[in-house]
Amino acid sequence: MDLQSQESILRASQTHDKADLLVLLGSPDPESASIAAETVIEGDPSYAGALAGAQLGLLTYHVLEEEVHADIPDDVWEAQIGVMADVLEADQLAETVAGFRNKV
Repeated sequence: MDLQSQESILRASQTHDKADLLVLLGSPDPESASIAAETVIEGDPSYAGALAGAQLGLLTYHVLEEEVHADIPDDVWEAQIGVMADVLEADQLAETVAGFRNKV
């Protein structure tokens, strides 16, 4: 997760109630999904960004999780996400992000 995204998420968490926020990740592999989920839930593990030491505990999903897919109209899913869902390891990505989410 880049530094600009961390700053935006921190500002949103300071402006809005945590219960009103949801982080939707689109990371292409489990390792990057793990780092991004950890960053917005437990704080930046590299201690380089705005979320260093910030345990926000934000509700976080990967766009390929079934719960997310169920809320996206089929035509939008096919146009925007469908191809990636076919080539990425959706189950591994979902498990990775859910593992961090379930810690909260």
